[in-house]
Amino acid sequence: MTDMMEMGKAVLAAQPFSALLGAELTEFEPGRAELRLVLSEEHKQQHGFAHGGVLSYLADNAITYAGGSVLGNVLTQEMKINYTRPAIGEVLIARAEVVSYGKRQAVCRCDVFALREGEELLCAAAQGTILTVETRG
Repeated sequence: MTDMMEMGKAVLAAQPFSALLGAELTEFEPGRAELRLVLSEEHKQQHGFAHGGVLSYLADNAITYAGGSVLGNVLTQEMKINYTRPAIGEVLIARAEVVSYGKRQAVCRCDVFALREGEELLCAAAQGTILTVETRG
């Protein structure tokens, strides 16, 4: 495991909400990140598929990891998400990449898939702006 991946996993473990949901960082390299979540009944809404908030969480965290991979300590400045189909399956996968970045911000995109019987189906597409965190002394 690389130092970058170890650091990324430590950051995820320090996020109580991520731990509550059961998210796992499965890829983390410059400009890219992937999060996975085994879908359980607790993640679903009344129609039996993943709640939109779970998909939004995955997209937000994945784009923040992707942006952070090139900028360092960051937060999400803004994000937009489009839901394309109900998320039904065993595992949710969020794959994010940096589209463009400068000294203080990065624009990133993320596709969220539901893995269902071995097939990945696109459930959501997101884009966001990631901003470096300023430390004040």
